[in-house]
Amino acid sequence: MSYYKTWMDRSEDASNRQEYMEYINRYYALEKVAYEKILGAYPDNEEFLNGTAAELARKLEFPKDSMDVFVGFIDGIKSSLTNGDDIDMEAIDDDYQVKLVIDYEKLYYNMRDAKADWLFNIKAWKDILSEEKRNEITREYRESNMAHSEHIGRNDPCPCGSGKKYKNCCGKKG
Repeated sequence: MSYYKTWMDRSEDASNRQEYMEYINRYYALEKVAYEKILGAYPDNEEFLNGTAAELARKLEFPKDSMDVFVGFIDGIKSSLTNGDDIDMEAIDDDYQVKLVIDYEKLYYNMRDAKADWLFNIKAWKDILSEEKRNEITREYRESNMAHSEHIGRNDPCPCGSGKKYKNCCGKKG
């Protein structure tokens, strides 16, 4: 069975709640260590981004018996890579050549989107993205996830631009 198949089976099977939670919590802990290494070494982090799967897993401190969890890490970061489509998740074995070309702004956004505060609060982010840029990405994330409605409330500003409340302007019943 491939590492990816093992990852998918174990990360989606919650039939034994305790085993599932232990597996996912182990993933989160290893994921955080990996990101701390990658982000902490930026911009000279090439050694953590290129090599065989087994080499990268070792450098990112994934235990040898956790290659499925390492592949889960690759699966998680894949959407934040400029070359994510080039990675064949099913084909990853110990000798598979991995090259991670990270779009750091997208990675930060995706960490926000995953509500992974243990990741988007890693101190090394301040050396990669300015506070202004991190705030801008956070604002974009919040705006894109804000509920929108076509309905104009009585106390909303009138869409005609008068500056009055809708109920005192175009919404006035005559």
